[in-house]
Amino acid sequence: MSAPKSTSRRKFLLAGAVLTGGGLIIGYNILGRQDKLGNGSLLATGKDEIALNGWVKIAADGTVTIAVPRSEMGQGVFTALPMLLAEELDADWSKIKVEQAPIAKMYSNAALFQNLLPFHPDDDGLLARSGRASIEKIGFALGLQVTGGSSSVRDAWLPMRTAGATARAMLIEAAAKKWNVPATVCVTKNGEVLHPAGNRKASYGELISDAAKIVPPENVKLKDPATFNLIGKAIPRTDVADKVNGKAQFGIDTRVPGMVYAAVKQSPVIGGTLKSSFAELSKNINKNNELYIIPNGVVVVSNSWWRAKKNLDALQIEWNEGANANLDSATISQQLAADLEKTSASGFRNVGDADNILKAATKKVEAIYQVPFLAHAAMEPINCTAQIKDGKCEVWVSTQVPSIAQWKASKAAGVSSDNTIIHTTLLGGGFGRRLEIDMIEQAIHIAKQTGGRPVQMIWTREEDMQHDMYRPIAMSKFSGALDDKGEIVVWTNRVAAPSVGFDTMQRLMGSMAMDMPDKNHIEGAFDQPYEIPNIKIEQVRSKTPVPVGSWRSVGHSYNAFFVESFMDEMAHAAGKDPYDFRKALLQNHPRHRAVLELAATKAGWGQPIAVGSARGIALHESFSGICAQVAEVSIDKDNNIRVNRVVCAIDCGSVVNPSIVAQQMESAIIFGLTAALYGEITIKNGRVEQSNFPSYDMLRMAQSPRIDTYIVPSALPPGGVGEPGTPPIAPAVANALFALNGKRLRNLPLRITT
Repeated sequence: MSAPKSTSRRKFLLAGAVLTGGGLIIGYNILGRQDKLGNGSLLATGKDEIALNGWVKIAADGTVTIAVPRSEMGQGVFTALPMLLAEELDADWSKIKVEQAPIAKMYSNAALFQNLLPFHPDDDGLLARSGRASIEKIGFALGLQVTGGSSSVRDAWLPMRTAGATARAMLIEAAAKKWNVPATVCVTKNGEVLHPAGNRKASYGELISDAAKIVPPENVKLKDPATFNLIGKAIPRTDVADKVNGKAQFGIDTRVPGMVYAAVKQSPVIGGTLKSSFAELSKNINKNNELYIIPNGVVVVSNSWWRAKKNLDALQIEWNEGANANLDSATISQQLAADLEKTSASGFRNVGDADNILKAATKKVEAIYQVPFLAHAAMEPINCTAQIKDGKCEVWVSTQVPSIAQWKASKAAGVSSDNTIIHTTLLGGGFGRRLEIDMIEQAIHIAKQTGGRPVQMIWTREEDMQHDMYRPIAMSKFSGALDDKGEIVVWTNRVAAPSVGFDTMQRLMGSMAMDMPDKNHIEGAFDQPYEIPNIKIEQVRSKTPVPVGSWRSVGHSYNAFFVESFMDEMAHAAGKDPYDFRKALLQNHPRHRAVLELAATKAGWGQPIAVGSARGIALHESFSGICAQVAEVSIDKDNNIRVNRVVCAIDCGSVVNPSIVAQQMESAIIFGLTAALYGEITIKNGRVEQSNFPSYDMLRMAQSPRIDTYIVPSALPPGGVGEPGTPPIAPAVANALFALNGKRLRNLPLRITT
């Protein structure tokens, strides 16, 4: 189907879903005040503790405990989110405690669903406005408690501040009644209510019992940002001390009385099945160990994981390799190349008359780019602890999706959701891998066979790396045209890749998976900000048996490399400086232009650089965060690429904690740089060839560049932070390499060949 028709049909279907769905649930008042504040009964309270709503409880000694509904996986939500509530509460930060929120609808991540909408950021039409308004209502109605999409602060910005302001108003009212004065003459500061005229004060702990009797006010006024005491400050993180002293509890640290341990081995071939029989395998099981069969796997259970693993390794397991026994990376790449040449594709953006003007153009630039599959390779290997006993299912797991985990665990265990308890631990890295629930279903399959004993299932690093839901392989074809002034007049781009959206839906809700355009696939390509008169962006879904899933920044992770590298090619074809070339295309995008200018200025763009080094620049928006990076690169005598410095500028709207923003930029850059220089999952004979860090290398500390982060001041609502720093680094490095040696590298990982 042609691009205009496919685009029109897609928007028509979306309009029906958004407007009908939104209309059905608006009457349900899902975004009402009480829905967002919740009831204090949601929170478990200890002695002398009282919860004023579903977000905060206060003890008699003045300790304030704040519930955080997002998973802490190193990104700082156990600090940034409590800061929102504590700010409006005027709490004493030294008396703040943080706990994981329970699973409840009020904690749903409505902002996450904004990432699903296939609208260009510039689109302010009726459909786009209706879609953005309705999708959050739909997200809230679904009640999904999810951490991802750089949405945690965006989602919590108003609810948690409102919860804090409401609790503060109740405490003031309690004090005013106690002193028999108008509430308007009372103020709060550092965990106390003050009556300046009467020289009286009372701590929140003293007032909490009376405050709990106050009816929460219908409307509260949030603070003027000019009066913020916490928001905008570099407050030390709440989770650091326990991570340093060893008290922090990750999923793999779970210990339950009577617990046994499970080691797992799955088919080495993608889609393979077990051939060996239980009877054959059980002959070689040690006396004190137990053998179980689960879907696509063999399990040994013992009183220590190491004993279970050693016994499992000794088994001679045979597998039916199935239809993928001959699958390899070259074949998959050939398929993507063929898909790029298909006559039909799904259109995502069509401006002007790109096809005809391209045909008539005299100065054209064409290129094809490719990136490989990537593993998540989080430091904490896949694990889950489960127990099924007395009609109840209890799970301890590092997960980004506790509400989905509860639902899927309930189904797998055959236990009602009310009797299914999920303990969300700290995550030793997520990056999208812990959006999946395979480890939970697998642990429950084992727990159903252990007679009520809790069982901790741990994958080896090899199992983890070879049974991932990988960042998709992708290929991108560009055609561009320049006029006689060296200005872009045409930009066309087609991207072929497997669909993360389709694969994820198949795993979670197979019957609802639809073969339709996937915004994740094309994000960062159709929604780039450059002002070009004729644009055509298309996608083709390439089918592969290799499972794919969300990986830090999802489609942006590869489309930024494609788009910003080709933009550099266009600049050089025009004979213009890459920075000036980009800036000229951002006349109507002042935020993007300001970020680009800040990065270039701080990096000394255009100034002399050491002999043997060069700079490259890239700009990219993702998850409502605009990020530009300049990489300074050199090549050593052994042809190894050395990234010596990265200057990063970010506009992420209002900043809650600038220190955490800088940490996340550094984390994202190192994560993206690892992928740019080393990351590659390859397939041979249906098997993933990489098995551990020696064959799936990581950036070492000594190889890490100096990273300077600059934040653009903003009064806009918060944007994303966790992911926007990853997409620009690969193209910035690739562009620097071209400036250094004149060779354009169009494939990742970047490698210098002689």
